[in-house]
Amino acid sequence: MGILKGSKLNSILTGKCPVCQNESMYKNSNPYILSETLKMHERCSHCDTKYKIEPSFFYGAMYVSYPVGIAFATAAFVITYFFFEANLVNTFIAIVGTMIVFMPVIMRLSRNIWINFFMKYDPSKDQLISK
Repeated sequence: MGILKGSKLNSILTGKCPVCQNESMYKNSNPYILSETLKMHERCSHCDTKYKIEPSFFYGAMYVSYPVGIAFATAAFVITYFFFEANLVNTFIAIVGTMIVFMPVIMRLSRNIWINFFMKYDPSKDQLISK
């Protein structure tokens, strides 16, 4: 049992089912296999939660990806400009590089945040025995 088990933060950071938090929503846990970054299971095999609530459900994650991307870009700016005291051109290059390198992570985090807006942890489904 994880430290954050039962919290939305656990589901968001680990990519686990938002209802039972026992199984990954993604077919491949590595987001850097680009052909499989957004491939998800249809349902949770533990609690049978359907992830795609309606057609085009995850289009809403695009709205979440913007502030998540801004957070990554801001962190890159602060680290390069203030800690490494880089000039603005090098800081800009660091921001663009950060956005490119972390794009698969940002896409998954956005989906995880989006689905957690609509589903919540259910301790009774956590205790179910897997099929």
